[in-house]
Amino acid sequence: MPESTARPAIGTGATARTFEQVRPVRLYERVVEQIEAALARGEIKPGERLPSERELVVQFGASRSTIREALRVLESNGLVRSRPGDPNGPEVLPFSTGQLAKQMRRLVSAQPLGLAELIASRMILDSSANRLAARLHTADELAEMERAIEAMRAATDDSYQRFSEADFAFHEAIARASRNTLIQVSNQVVRDTVLGLISDKIAHARNAKALMRTSLAHHEEVLDAIRSRDGEAASRASKRSLYDYYAGYLPKNAREPLLALLDDD
Repeated sequence: MPESTARPAIGTGATARTFEQVRPVRLYERVVEQIEAALARGEIKPGERLPSERELVVQFGASRSTIREALRVLESNGLVRSRPGDPNGPEVLPFSTGQLAKQMRRLVSAQPLGLAELIASRMILDSSANRLAARLHTADELAEMERAIEAMRAATDDSYQRFSEADFAFHEAIARASRNTLIQVSNQVVRDTVLGLISDKIAHARNAKALMRTSLAHHEEVLDAIRSRDGEAASRASKRSLYDYYAGYLPKNAREPLLALLDDD
């Protein structure tokens, strides 16, 4: 009989299950995993150095090419810095939000997300940031938001680019006032991804000025709520603003997750 290509079932009846085929792992990935785990546990700290390339070859029992590929991956991920000809080992770099943003962008690129999912994520992140900023903002942070709104107002009639830049500054000020680094980085990545998909359509839309005026009115509503330290109103206004601004770029049958977020209010 010919050999079956189906995956074997383990057990019988209701408990029967199948397993996924295993994925071969390259040796350099094992090296990367071990070094990343040591960094996560704090066994290796920023500013310290890894062992030299020659010593890593000995410790891992791997070839020089395997170690070099592992170090290349670690450097690409912003975890270490190597200098050609340096007799010392690679330097461990401090954590930065730029590294986190880079990894998140890589994830979004590797696992493309639909526009509806991205907009829903923005609604969740923005509304949370607004709620926190309403409670935690300082006078200086509020003044920064007000300057961004003024810049948006000034750009409404003549420059989508300047309007977009001021819009970005407004959301960045709110994210910083939220005192939450993950919200700040995640929001930036999601916002940039959404705009990368549709910014050209917005900029060249026949009603671009009307869209900017509508967006400005929503942003002013958010600012008023933050100024009043009304987190609930700031959160609600943010979700409604994003829905009104972006839902038109989605088919009606794709808007349900966004409407569910509005129903929460």
